[in-house]
Amino acid sequence: MEFRLVLGGGRASARETIGRVAAGAIAKQLLKNLFNTEILSWVKRIHDIDSQVNKNKLTLSKIDSNIVRCPDDKVAAKMIKRIKELQQDGDSCGGVIECLVKNVPSGLGMPVFDKLEADLAKALMSLPATKGFEIGSGFLGTFLRGSEHNDSFIESDDISKLKTISNNSGGIQGGISNGENIEMKIAFKPTATIGKEQKTVNADGKEVLMKAKGRHDPCVLPRAVPMVDSMVALVLADHLLLHQAQCSIIK
Repeated sequence: MEFRLVLGGGRASARETIGRVAAGAIAKQLLKNLFNTEILSWVKRIHDIDSQVNKNKLTLSKIDSNIVRCPDDKVAAKMIKRIKELQQDGDSCGGVIECLVKNVPSGLGMPVFDKLEADLAKALMSLPATKGFEIGSGFLGTFLRGSEHNDSFIESDDISKLKTISNNSGGIQGGISNGENIEMKIAFKPTATIGKEQKTVNADGKEVLMKAKGRHDPCVLPRAVPMVDSMVALVLADHLLLHQAQCSIIK
């Protein structure tokens, strides 16, 4: 039986993601032990404060070095200041979490119904407060021509580890991982429960004013980073096991 707690709990609360994070921790160990796969997620933008991160130097310790989980310390300080200002004003904000997956085995995913990016989108959009998903070039790729956007393959000494000149596809082509890094962005909306008065209707359909009481996060993004990591790990682990059943790539 499923319970819905109108005061903020059960399926209406991000507390339900604790099971996802626990399972994701196991999935990350599986991926790490077999392929040295590393999943790194961080807060890229909060409200209108954006960060520029050098992905080649990105580490988990750098991400966790501050409470907003933004590896750019100067920008992180501005984010913290903005969140505190909004909290004092009884308001909230959203933003974007970026995710980078390194050392992804090629061949994960299906060409039609179970495309890897489709399953990643479904998993990440199932998280509370999500409103958008991009992979690779995302919406910016719509401004490019095909000749500019195509990820041309280049020669490699190891035929099992082909490389591409660019990574506009975000590590997935035709629904299947190509061995390049998987790069994604996930948009989170502002927290709906705020301390400002808002118009709504009561159980009788009459207009009333509502003002939230108690403790509510003015920004969910820092807490959502482990959730993103976990859902990505679970999807990749699922596809790895499916691939193993079909092709036996695990030695």
